[in-house]
Amino acid sequence: MSTLVVVLTATLAALASAMAVGVAVNRRSGVLRDTSPKAEAIGKPDQDTSDLGLSEKGPTVVHFSADWCGPCASVRRVVDQVCAALPDVAHVEIDIDANPVAAKRLSVLSLPTTFIFDADGRQRYRSAGVPKAADLQTALRPLLTGPSGPTATGAK
Repeated sequence: MSTLVVVLTATLAALASAMAVGVAVNRRSGVLRDTSPKAEAIGKPDQDTSDLGLSEKGPTVVHFSADWCGPCASVRRVVDQVCAALPDVAHVEIDIDANPVAAKRLSVLSLPTTFIFDADGRQRYRSAGVPKAADLQTALRPLLTGPSGPTATGAK
C-alpha cells in the first residue's frame, strides 16, 4: 500500500508541475514585450533589418508565419485590423520557411512571432503568440508622427 501512495504522490506532483508550467507559458502568449534600446545601448548598432521591407515613413508590424501555422491566420487578421485603424502603419508578413535567415537573426523560436519596428528600423516590441489588437494599437500610437499620431488623438 505504501508503494501505491508514493506513486500517486509522485504522479500528482508531476501533474501539478506540468500545470504550473502550462499556465506560465499561456499567460505570456500574445503579450507585447518592450524591446526598445536601453539608454546605454543607444550608440550601439542595431540588428540588420535591411532585408525585411520595413517602412521608412512610420512603424512597421512584422510577423513571422508559415502555411502550416494555424494561429498565424489570427495574427494576420488582428494586424490587418490594426493597420486599417492606423493607416500610417506598414505590415510585413514573412514566411519562416522561405526566409529562415531573417528568423534566425531575430531569434524567432516559435510561431507566430510579431515584431514592431519604428521608422528608423529599431525593434521596439516583440510578441510570441497572437497579440491583442488593443495592445498593438497602444504600442504603435506613440511611434506615429503626423495627423494619425498622438497629437491627433489629443495625447501629449
